[in-house]
Amino acid sequence: MTTYMPSITIPQAVFLQPAASIALPIALGSAVGYSTRQTKETYMALRQPPLRPPPWIFGPVWTVLYGMMGYAAYRVANIGLSPFSSPDTIRTTRQSMTVYTIQLALNLAWMPLFFGARRPVAATADILALVGVNGYLTYLWSSIDQVAAWCQVPYLAWLGFATYLCAGVGHLNGWDLSDKTVKKEGKQN
Repeated sequence: MTTYMPSITIPQAVFLQPAASIALPIALGSAVGYSTRQTKETYMALRQPPLRPPPWIFGPVWTVLYGMMGYAAYRVANIGLSPFSSPDTIRTTRQSMTVYTIQLALNLAWMPLFFGARRPVAATADILALVGVNGYLTYLWSSIDQVAAWCQVPYLAWLGFATYLCAGVGHLNGWDLSDKTVKKEGKQN
């Protein structure tokens, strides 16, 4: 069981405002995506496992998933922190806010690990932790709000697919992406 850790948890006020709760993960995810240079070129230069999607699909998919996770967090906070909620529900809600913050940090760390640092082993460990934390978060949210828990299902499914892609790319490229640089004309060194 997790404890509520206010010092590392997104402020409660963010969760209680629908626009802020939805916009925060979208804005942070977009910022990390834009800050990691040459992501598309690097992605295309790597050996890929079967079923890899085209690079343009990631932006829209992640935007929808970030929006759904923000909406789910808003629902949980509004229901679980209500003055009519039981002390156990309030405690579980606060704990889930800490777990949500941890999963968001893990999520945001993946792209810099994989594309920035070119560390597929660390990125695979990160995404495996992300799947586990989100499974636990879905469990916590299911006791507070079923809609919020169901909002996690597409995210968990995509994380499963992303884990396959991450581990597949790592394996097919010898778990070393350090030599996978991209020249300006788009050719791999």
